[in-house]
Order: sequence, then C-alpha cells, then structure tokens
Amino acid sequence: MHRRSFLQTLAAAPALQAQPSRRNIVFVLTDDHRYDFAGALGHPWLKGHTPNLDRMVNQGVNFRNAFVTSSLCSPSRASIMTSQYMHQHRISDNFSQLDPRLPTFAQMLRGSGYRTGFFGKWHMGGTGDDPQPGFDHWLSFRGQGEYQNPEINRNGARQRGSGNMTDILTAETVKFIKENAARPFCAYLSHKAVHSPFLPPDRHARLFENMSAPRPRTMLYKEEYYSQWPEWVRRRRFTRHGVDGMLDSDEPFDTHYRRYCQSLCGIDDSLGQVFEQLEASRLLNDTLVVYMGDNGYMWGEHGLIDKRAMYESSIRVPMFAHCPALFGRQPRTVDAMALNLDIAPTLLDAAGLKPASTMVGRSLLPLAQGNTPENWRKEFLYEYAWEQDFPYTPSIAGIRTERHSLMNYPGVWDIGELYDHQQDPEQVRNLIAGARLGPRMRGRYANHIQNEETRRLTDSLQDRMARLLQDTGGDPRLAGKTSPDDKFAY
Repeated sequence: MHRRSFLQTLAAAPALQAQPSRRNIVFVLTDDHRYDFAGALGHPWLKGHTPNLDRMVNQGVNFRNAFVTSSLCSPSRASIMTSQYMHQHRISDNFSQLDPRLPTFAQMLRGSGYRTGFFGKWHMGGTGDDPQPGFDHWLSFRGQGEYQNPEINRNGARQRGSGNMTDILTAETVKFIKENAARPFCAYLSHKAVHSPFLPPDRHARLFENMSAPRPRTMLYKEEYYSQWPEWVRRRRFTRHGVDGMLDSDEPFDTHYRRYCQSLCGIDDSLGQVFEQLEASRLLNDTLVVYMGDNGYMWGEHGLIDKRAMYESSIRVPMFAHCPALFGRQPRTVDAMALNLDIAPTLLDAAGLKPASTMVGRSLLPLAQGNTPENWRKEFLYEYAWEQDFPYTPSIAGIRTERHSLMNYPGVWDIGELYDHQQDPEQVRNLIAGARLGPRMRGRYANHIQNEETRRLTDSLQDRMARLLQDTGGDPRLAGKTSPDDKFAY
C-alpha cells in the first residue's frame, strides 16, 4: 500500500468506527406495556425493580410522547413491520395474515446483507407460527403462546421448551447476538409478557405482596362521568375488559395488577441480559437498541381494563432508544410525537437504508440526536375495527393532536368524545357530550354542538382527520364529515 493511501485509511478509521453505516440493531417489543410502568418513569412499585429499563431512560433517549395508531396486538405489530396505518396494511384483527408483498424492515435489512432473527410473539395469522419472510432465524409460537414450558417453533420444527417464556426468548436472543457478532445483525425480541393471564418467572412471584394497587379517579362508577361518555363505555365496564368483569376471573384487581408488575420485572431481567451480551461482544457502544410496548393498557381508567379504546392509557407506550455512538451517554427526553409507524424507518436509517415508498412513518434518529426535522407531525390517526369476539367495543376512528383527542364511533347511534389534554388530562369532561347523534341527525358533530368555540374546534379536527385519511388512502367519511355526494344517497 502506498504511504498516502495508508495515511488516508488510518485517518478515516476512527470516523468509520464511531459512525458505522451498518449498525447492529436490537428491537425489543413487549406486550401490553403501558407508558408509565418503570421505576425511572415514576411508578411507585417499580422503583428499584427495573434497573435496565431505567438505564435506557437515564443513559439513552426517552420518547415520552410515544403512541400506537391502533391499540391491538396484530394491527400494531403490522404497523411496526410495515410503517403503515391499519387501513393500509389491512390487519384489522388478531387473525389476519400480513401480506408478504408488503415491504417490511426485516425483508429490507436481510436483503441488504443483515443476519436477521425473530424471537417471540408474531401473532399475525391466528394460530400460525410458521417462519415468516425476512428472517434467517425463527423462534415463535402459536397465537398468544404459553408462559410456562411452552411449545415453540424453531425454524419450522415444533418442540417443547423448559421454563418461563420470557427467559426462553431471552436466552435464544442472547445466543443469536453472540453467534452473529462479527457481521451486521438485527435481533427482534418480541415478548409474550406482559399479556394476561400474567405469569411471572418464579424468582419474581413474591414481589409486591400485600400492596394495594392505585385506583384512578375514573375507575369509580359515577353518573356524572357516564352521562358524558358513550353508553358503550358503561356497558363494557361489566365485561371481561371492564373492572366489574375483569378478565373473566374471580381474582381481585390487586392480584392482577401485582402479577403484571412481577411479569414486567422479568422483562427487565431480559433487557439486562441483552445489554450484558452486547457488552461482552464489544458491541454495546455502536448497537442501536430500541424498546417499546405494542400498545398500552388500562388499569381502571374509565372503568376499563385492557386496551382497544382510544384513551391515553391505552394508546400511549414506553419507547426508549440506546446507542452511545449515536446519542451519547447523557439522557435525552423527546417531546415530539413518536409512533409505531416510525420503527421501520428508524431501524432502516440505522442501517444506512432508505424506507420503502409504501412507508408513511419517519426515522426517529434525528429526534434522538436532539434535532427536530422540519414539518414533524403534530397529529396522527387512531383506528380500531369492531371484533366479533369482543363486541362491546365499537369501531373507532379518531385523531390525536398535541392537545386534543377526537373519537368517532362509526355505525353507533351514540355520542363521540372530544378531550382537551391540557385542561383535562384524565379525560373526564367530554366537550361534545351534548352532540348525541340519533337516527335523524346527520352530518358533522359540529352541527349539533351549542358552544361556538367547541363547534369550530370539532369542525377543524374533523377536517384534519379527513385529510390524514385521504392522504393515506383511507376513507375520509370516517372523520364524520358530510360528503357533497350525500344528497344523492336519498
């Protein structure tokens, strides 16, 4: 090698080492982990019990306004893989298969030379657990799977595992990282926990005994609440997804809450083992680790349990990123809206790849580095499709802005909901409670609202929602707008 070439190579080496274009990736997805459950996030029970989640908050990036665009397992997971809204990828329930023609971050990473591994809950296609496109290594299970001694599918062959599912998935992921440390890899660790019925590893099964779970204010049955909310909210209270029919179980609220927290401690152990292996492989500094929940979880808010609804505790999730080479070691909190739609573009950006033209999310890396890109979103769509298995929650089409949430319930003769998060963070006062739509009432909610300021606000939100739907190939009528063509339907 000529001396000049040698010096040029030597000078370039530190920059390449500090800023590799094909960064290793670990994406950790948990089930039903709501946004405020970690010690560093202020949860009183979990202080001192989630050191690794706390590490991501205290040494990484915390996206504290992270949301899902559909609070249900399969639709949210499809949005994570494809960076598309539910009405685009068409996974509207927990039984539909993801269209293999849709580009996913896994397919694109694998196509560019990454070694890709999937470990855990796939849950797109009913009980199917067969290996999916985009992954070199596969470990999954049917449907929701089992917590203890589960049946698993390893690269197409089913076998019985030994131990707790959280620990099994973690061990397999750690092994994958160790075996692929010499090449670019993406490990997707998709936990079963903390989905009900909650069954933590034995080592955590005695935590939080005799502690009483907090009760949110709206858990109480008060007529002053239900007179403002849709009737379906009152009725759901007595189903398996409400506090008075909780998960078809006779066990107390406190018991379920305690097991949820115990299971989350197992997740924290898992994250710690991933960090340990990355450090042992000398990859921790340059590996992008992203952690999030697939949807939130209501613990008594509005008298409800589980997710599906568009209330904050259902749609907000924890989302953290850790990569000292990219973000440094000082903590950073990002206030801008981050969505499940953004995961695929973010992981591709870390690999030096551009997102597919079908992807509507954006990379979060600039935000994580302290820069807010021009025209960053100030709103997003929320979608949920009525399920035959759980008929007490109607279809939902809504818009969440930086300040307001507007919730429409297509096909239901009932009131919608509009909340101001600055004035009413617990979402008690429905600003359009008086706009009850009956069989003879047509058009926008705004046509039936007495307060002029609220009428203008609702009208504006419906317009913004209709534009978002139209721009992404959805049906703008779901915004509750009256179409000029409606007169021809009579």
